[in-house]
Amino acid sequence: MEPVAERFGVSSPATSRAPAPSRRLRNRVAFVTVTIVFACFAWSRSLLMTSTPIEADQLAVVMRSVDILEHAGFSKEVFALRYLANYRATDNWWNIHVGHSQAYAATNFPLGVVTLYEPFFLVAADDTERAAILLHEAEHLLGAGETAALETTWRQKSRLGWTEEQYGETKVWKNTREWTIADVPSLFHCGADGEGDCAP
Repeated sequence: MEPVAERFGVSSPATSRAPAPSRRLRNRVAFVTVTIVFACFAWSRSLLMTSTPIEADQLAVVMRSVDILEHAGFSKEVFALRYLANYRATDNWWNIHVGHSQAYAATNFPLGVVTLYEPFFLVAADDTERAAILLHEAEHLLGAGETAALETTWRQKSRLGWTEEQYGETKVWKNTREWTIADVPSLFHCGADGEGDCAP
């Protein structure tokens, strides 16, 4: 006759304890973890080795723009841009493969490599406009995709002082508006005619 505990689907105390993880399983987990960490490190080093850092005077420009973000209260983004980003002046092998022909900047998440192209320094009207570009890149540093980064930057532009009244005719403004309309059209369905900017 079967034991009463088993007949009614109840385990005895001795069999109810979950087995302790085996040494073999722990070794496998440790091996996979070390492999992933090593692969990420090697990948990030390869991105840095195949690109060149920005110059000291360019870094000063970047930090002035980061200061604007700080004064506007973007603390998370400022932390990422100051302490997680590694600024480069030329494309690494991965960016060359992916292509960023019209970009002002590009970010390799989760490795913290931020490439700043010539237009970032030469086309952007001033440090405020560069701060808007960096806000977009900070969103990528924090894990956001392109659509989310465009939406956040467009919604927060007034907080930065990056307004249509002052910057509406600049190339960066026009490019960003065009890209945001393409990716987040719902931000441009406001106003009496239903075609106005929902985040003025």
